[in-house]
Amino acid sequence: MKTQLLLKVVLVLPIILFADWVIMVLLGCASCLFGFGDNYFCGSYCLIGKGILLLSAMLFIYLLVPDIRKTLNHNKHAKAS
Repeated sequence: MKTQLLLKVVLVLPIILFADWVIMVLLGCASCLFGFGDNYFCGSYCLIGKGILLLSAMLFIYLLVPDIRKTLNHNKHAKAS
C-alpha cells in the first residue's frame, strides 16, 4: 500500500505537472500567434493557469485519497497473528 502511494507521488505528480506545463506552453504560443496583448497575459492567462493547476491538484488528491485511507485504516476484525 505504501509503495502505491510512493509511486503516485514520484511518478504521477511529475506527469500531471508536465501536462500542465505543456498545456500552458501551447496556450501561450497560440495566444502569441493570435496577437493577444499584455492585458491577456496579465489577466486571463494567469486565471486560466490557476484554474488548470487547481484542477490538477484536485485530480492528484482524488488519486491519493484511497491509498491514504488504506494506509490509515486498520481492520478491526482481523485475527491476531
